[in-house]
Amino acid sequence: MTNRHTSAAEPPPGPGEPEDIPLEFAAFCELHRPRYLSYARVWLTEHAAAATAVQQAFAEIAVQWRELLTSHNPTALAWQILRGTVAEHTRQETAAPDRHPADDDLAILHYVVGLAAPEIADVIGTDTASVAGRLRRTMLHEASGW
Repeated sequence: MTNRHTSAAEPPPGPGEPEDIPLEFAAFCELHRPRYLSYARVWLTEHAAAATAVQQAFAEIAVQWRELLTSHNPTALAWQILRGTVAEHTRQETAAPDRHPADDDLAILHYVVGLAAPEIADVIGTDTASVAGRLRRTMLHEASGW
C-alpha cells in the first residue's frame, strides 16, 4: 500500500510548511516577490524589515487567495494588501491632501525601482495606458519638488 501524500519525487512538507500550496499561488509569488521587495525596500530601508513585510503580505494574500481569484482583478487586490502591509510597517503619516498615494507608488515603481509602465501595470493590476497617463500627470505635478 502506498501513501497518497508522499512520493519519491515529492517530499512531504516540513514542519510549519503548508501541505497544499496551489500552483497558481506559488507562481504568483515567484513572479511578484522581486518587485514587491523592491517596493518595500523604498519604504523600509532594512532588508530584513522589507522581506518581513512582503512575507506578511503574501501570507495575507494566501489566506484570501480563493476570494482573490474570484474577483474582477486579483492582482490589484493583492497589490492593495502589499501596500497596506508596508504602510503598517512604516507607520507612515497620511499623504498631503493634494497628493494621491497611489500616484506616489507609481512614481516609486518607475523612477526608483526602475519598472517601465507595462511592468507597473502588471504589478498593480491595471492597464498600461492608465499607468502611463498617471505617471505623466505625477511628473507634471511634481516638477516643482517631489
